[in-house]
Amino acid sequence: MQLQGASTISPAATLPLFNCTSSNAQSVMQCGQFRWGKLFTKHSRKYSTNSRLFSGPAGRRGLHIVASGAAIQYGSVMEVSARDSEPPSYAWPDNNKRPRVCILGGGFGGLYTALRLESLIWPDDKKPQVVLIDQSERFVFKPLLYELLSGEVDEWEIAPRFSDLLANTAVKFFKDRVKSLHPRDHLGSNGHTVSGSAGVVHLESGLLLEYDWLVIALGAEAKLDVVPGSMEYAYPFSTLEDALRVNEKLTALERKYFSKDSPIHVTVVGCGYSGVELAATIAERLQARGLVQAINVQKTILPNAPPGNRESALKVLSSRNVQLLLGYFVRCIRREDGGIETLHEITNGEAGHDLTDARNPERLLLELEPAERGLKRHTVEADLVLWTVGSKPLLPQLETVDQQIDLSLNSRGQAETDETLRVKGHPRIFALGDSSALRDRRGKLLPDTAQVAFQQADFAGWNLWAAINDRPLLPFRFQNLGEMMTLGRYDAAVSPSFIEGLTLDGPIGHTARKVAYLIRLPTDEHRLKVGISWLTKSAVESAAFVQNTLTEVLSGS
Repeated sequence: MQLQGASTISPAATLPLFNCTSSNAQSVMQCGQFRWGKLFTKHSRKYSTNSRLFSGPAGRRGLHIVASGAAIQYGSVMEVSARDSEPPSYAWPDNNKRPRVCILGGGFGGLYTALRLESLIWPDDKKPQVVLIDQSERFVFKPLLYELLSGEVDEWEIAPRFSDLLANTAVKFFKDRVKSLHPRDHLGSNGHTVSGSAGVVHLESGLLLEYDWLVIALGAEAKLDVVPGSMEYAYPFSTLEDALRVNEKLTALERKYFSKDSPIHVTVVGCGYSGVELAATIAERLQARGLVQAINVQKTILPNAPPGNRESALKVLSSRNVQLLLGYFVRCIRREDGGIETLHEITNGEAGHDLTDARNPERLLLELEPAERGLKRHTVEADLVLWTVGSKPLLPQLETVDQQIDLSLNSRGQAETDETLRVKGHPRIFALGDSSALRDRRGKLLPDTAQVAFQQADFAGWNLWAAINDRPLLPFRFQNLGEMMTLGRYDAAVSPSFIEGLTLDGPIGHTARKVAYLIRLPTDEHRLKVGISWLTKSAVESAAFVQNTLTEVLSGS
């Protein structure tokens, strides 16, 4: 996890919302006094529904994000099904009178860009109409997902609804998934952009949104298709749904092994920040009831972290008896098939001693291969496998009706941007966070972290303001403010970059980290609610600690 910089975001005016549902967007419908015909208008330009625009020709995909269902939901506000042969087009409130900004993705990059746009001062005729699109109804503050497993935070604190966060702003939220894009802002041979709108976003519900400016902040998903069995048996940990599934699985295992002598076996694959934070948090939660193992292909944990963070993590993991299997990679994950099986440790082709163990048909086996010579082959048992290695951006190539126009993508599927965060060749499209491939002054790609996305959102909001108002755009300069990680309910490690060699760990680091992230929550109102909640919990825990201490003293006397 990375320490993030300070910024003040103040929401602006309120836009009234409504609630309606419909099963046929082709007919004129009513919900109360509201007629659907006022929301959807047929596009003046014919948009064919052939495979080239919406599904892509054989062997060629448009922007297809994982999708389900045909209903579009605007926050918790309204739903409509759109399956017309000619997809309906969203009618912007002011249409062409004010700029139309479409933001894809509601993570740190997308949501914070929308809020930044709200906080800026605009001329009356230039204040943009902003639509934020995300497939989830909640914004997730991912650095605090680990606290869900330890019970330190509640779901609403780190995963508030977009409709609540944007209630006092003019930003409209659509709960939907992006199916494809149709950009029209590509540079022609004369170096000028085409006239009219800059392009169209096609959503899976069938709705079309014309835009003047586009922000791509779709983020990334866990890369599970790495080794045989990882897709079937491993749990990722990158979304709210992932965290809830892991917590549910841990709870089920705790109940199952409650009266048994055998410990719960948890294996974490990867010892970067996410893997180490998971191992420390779960080991603290299970204590003597669990056996936590962490596997890493390198011979050390946190290879890119400050030395202070690495030392603090090693100390905590050692104190909680976390077994580190360093210098190994996972060859496959498979289910045990029952009976008695003999595991062999093999070194340089020679069999070592045998390990005979009663098989548990519900347990998994991870076959480990050494990453270098001199290490032995291992087979590890697990009740739960957590996969924290690798991610893949949700940004494939784009399509257009007349010809295929590709964004400039790197090998990972990230858009190549200039230093102002504009996609190369597309002056009206900005990309940030996991969707952006931006290099620092030394030519090194910026890391895919919340800190980078948070800072880019500030610049993207400002540069949109500058572009709309014909002002110079600012080059993005990333400022590494330091790195921090959780190691349990009362442990953390914080290494600020502005004081070389300083690392705050233990309860002090834990408090510093919580305060830093409290400041980074999206809105003032949400910060206040969460702050009060955390203070209340802290007061209750302190009172309970004092009461327990007094009870022990009095009973001892």
